[in-house]
Order: sequence, then C-alpha cells, then structure tokens
Amino acid sequence: MTNKQRAPWVVRSTTAAVGLLAGTLVLAGCGAGGREDGGDEPAEAGSTVGVTDDSIKVGAHYPLTGVAAPGYSEIPTGAQAYFDYVNANGGVYGRQIDYLVRDDAYDPSQTTSVTDELVLQEEIFAMLGGLGTPTHRAVVDTLNEEEVPDLFVSSGSLQWGDDPEAKPWTFGWQPDYEIEGKVIGQYISENLPDAKVGLFLQDDDFGADGEKGVRQYLDSQIVSVQKYTSGNTDVGPQVAALQADGADLVIAFDTPAYTALTQLVSLSLGYSPQWFYSNVGSDPTLVGGLLSNFSEGAVEGSSSSLDGVLTTEYIPGVDAPDDPWVQLWQKVWDENGSDGDLTNYRIYGMSQAYTFVQALFAAGEDLTREGLRDAVEEQGGDFAGPNLAPYRFSADSHMGIAGMRVVQLSGGKGEAQTDILVTDIGDAEITTDDSGQADDAPPESGIPE
Repeated sequence: MTNKQRAPWVVRSTTAAVGLLAGTLVLAGCGAGGREDGGDEPAEAGSTVGVTDDSIKVGAHYPLTGVAAPGYSEIPTGAQAYFDYVNANGGVYGRQIDYLVRDDAYDPSQTTSVTDELVLQEEIFAMLGGLGTPTHRAVVDTLNEEEVPDLFVSSGSLQWGDDPEAKPWTFGWQPDYEIEGKVIGQYISENLPDAKVGLFLQDDDFGADGEKGVRQYLDSQIVSVQKYTSGNTDVGPQVAALQADGADLVIAFDTPAYTALTQLVSLSLGYSPQWFYSNVGSDPTLVGGLLSNFSEGAVEGSSSSLDGVLTTEYIPGVDAPDDPWVQLWQKVWDENGSDGDLTNYRIYGMSQAYTFVQALFAAGEDLTREGLRDAVEEQGGDFAGPNLAPYRFSADSHMGIAGMRVVQLSGGKGEAQTDILVTDIGDAEITTDDSGQADDAPPESGIPE
C-alpha cells in the first residue's frame, strides 16, 4: 500500500485500539510507611524498616494487567532477573534483595491501594521504579510523608527531581521530558531550519514538559500544536489538522500506541511528514506489533515499520548486541529470566536495578533509609552504569540522566545522528558530553563495585 492510498481499516482500527493500547502510557510512573513498632509517628532518620541481617525488602507498582501491560509489564521482569543475579552472587553486603511487584493496572486509585499495602503491610524499605506520571503522582506525597525512599521513578516528569525540598525522598532516573525536548529542538533548528514543525502531544505533563523544551529552540518554526487525551484513540482530527496546517515535520511526545495510530492515520490521509518521536513512543518492535494489531492485519508491522523516524536514546538497547552492557543483560536474562526474549523494556528494568544496587552499596553495610537517600545525593552524580550520559543527582537536584543522542531508525536499529548531548532544565546550555560515561563498561562480576 502506498502512502497516498486511503485505508478503510484505519477507521475500524481506532475502535479495536481501545482494547489494545499496549505499552502506551508513559514511561509519559506504604508498609511500615516509615513507622516502627506500630507507632503513629513517622520514623526518625536512620530507619531500618524493611531491612534485616539477611534481606532488603523493596516494592514497586507496575501495570501487570490492563491496557498498559504489554511492554511495560516487562520492566519488572528485567529488574527481577538482575536482582536474582545479584542475590546468587552474594547479595549486597550479604543481604538478599526481596523484590515485591504489585499490579496497579495503570489506575491511580489502584496505585494508592497497592502502595498502602507495600508500605503498611509488607513494610518495604524503599519503592523502586514506580511506573507512570499520573499513577505515581497519586502516591508520591504519601511516600515522602512516610519517609520511604522513592527511587528512580519510571517516568520523565520534572516533578520527581526538580524540587528536592518539597519531595526529599523522591528521585528520577531517566532523562526528563524537558531536556529531551531541548535536544530535539536544537537538532531540528540546526539541521532542518526550514522545517514547518507540528507538535503532537499527550495532554499532560509528558506533552507539556516536552513542548517547554522544544520551544526554547523552535518557537518560530512551529505551525501547529495538536493534543490527545490518553485513552481516546481517535487521533484522525489531530493528524488532519497537522496536515492542513502544513507541518512537514512532526514532533510527537506520545506513547507507543499513539505512535502506531498516527502512522496508520497518516497512511490513510496520504500524509508523510518527517516524524520525530520521543524515546517513550519509539520502540520499533512494540510499535510494529501495534501497527499490525490496530490495522487488523492490513499492515504488516515489523521492527522496520518506523524506518526513517528520528528519536533519541539514553541507554544501549537490543539493537546493540555487541555493547558490553547489552552482553551483560543478555547473560543475566539467559541465567535468570522468565519466558520470552530480552527486550528494551527488560533492559530498562535491569539498568534501573543496577543503579539501585549501586546506591545500596554506596549507602554502606549499616543500611538505613536516610543513608540510602544521602548516598544518592552525595555519590549518585558519579554512579557508573549503562547510561550514556551522567546522572544529575545532588542535594539540589534529584533529576536523573543528563542527556542523550539523536538517532534515526533503520531496520529496527538506531543510527547515531549526534554525539551524546547533555543539558539541564531551564536555560542550561546543551553541550557535548566529555565525561566518558558512554564508554563505561560493566565490572567483570556484573555487580557494582
């Protein structure tokens, strides 16, 4: 089918997509709850809730069922495989990591319920990688009030790290959406200065933060801004408006299902702009599968379905099998993984788990909640790992990875278009990273030293 042929199945596919939104809602992310001995007061600094001589109990909330499960439910399987690997090799100062994952179905009310279970009944030591902006927003204040370390939220919202005074126990992990928008905006302004830019945005912090970054560099080039509400799969009006407004390059801060939907609608309209999808929405394998599902088989989706699309990357993925980190993750998965292949989502979970284990070692043998928080603030900026750019962790910032590179997809692989670019929120300059972080390789043991 050519781009100019109209496809009647596109209209039908939007109905089918309601039940098939998969991996779609951002990667836009309490037990004793800091209370000891059943007391009513928050634990004092130095709390060891969830820690014994031989174990560390850690919690997480993920969509294991429901519309967001495909893709995102794989993240904790990767983390579990890495924790199993660490436990089999002696744990952290002799302690085994007990990882408890609860299903919130990407429903904030369920996130509240399972978080209460984890903190008040299971008495976790820390929350790790809670997924989703609207879901984690529902529990972030509770976790901070209860003084539970809330590490490495699986979302790029600014709120996890831009105000440590307000949320002293919460830390981001991945690059935030604002700095991704800045990197995208600068790349287009320098390489495609005549492009008429359209924005396709999820109507929440994900889209707003991305737009904030993009506009620092592209404000005068933007000819159309279209937004969608997650859950409403009829994006025909927005894509048609982008076409009518003359956008020949579209930047999309969306999730994978909406990447697939915009591709299908564009195909039916004969609209073929240059697409630049945020990292969240650009996994080639997942989007390829969604294209096939949403079109009811009329489009044969594959990892090559997004050929020519521009996006960003901040950790190496399955398209780089010779990378030493990917080789470690493959070893870990082969030894400890559950069913299925190593995927980018599982690599995300392993990478996040590696950072958490590194933080536990940094906190020392006499592990406390305050000690863990302080270790990330004081040492986290120098943590090693698969991240291509350094972390920004400090007492003044709980933001995560500082940068990324622009890539163009071809055959399911990302071909680098820039060096590793680093920046920060606000008007911080974008520079080429000279830290050497992208050249880091794992220790021989595969466990942080």
